[in-house]
Amino acid sequence: MNKTPTKHQIRRELQQQVEQFLEKGGEIHQIPRGVSGRDNPMEGLPTVFFNQPKAERTPIPEVMAALDSRRQKKAKTGSQRTAKPKEKIIYDDFGEPIRKVWVEE
Repeated sequence: MNKTPTKHQIRRELQQQVEQFLEKGGEIHQIPRGVSGRDNPMEGLPTVFFNQPKAERTPIPEVMAALDSRRQKKAKTGSQRTAKPKEKIIYDDFGEPIRKVWVEE
């Protein structure tokens, strides 16, 4: 079973990757704190969910008829239940259990 790497191992591996990147000629640019990638960071984030018009649905009666027929088949087969026998305990005059009997209700 593979062990999960520790934080120290992950930091060491990241440091090695950064050093390899710099050795190959890569550059790291320092971005000042508070700078955002958005054009105007003072504006709120745009809402994506409710700004489009409601899409029209395409009626498909043959698919709905097939689904309804399957539902009716399930309802017919599952509605008939057989009575299951239940366990009943027979007690003596003093309330002590004597034996167990199966009774159909």
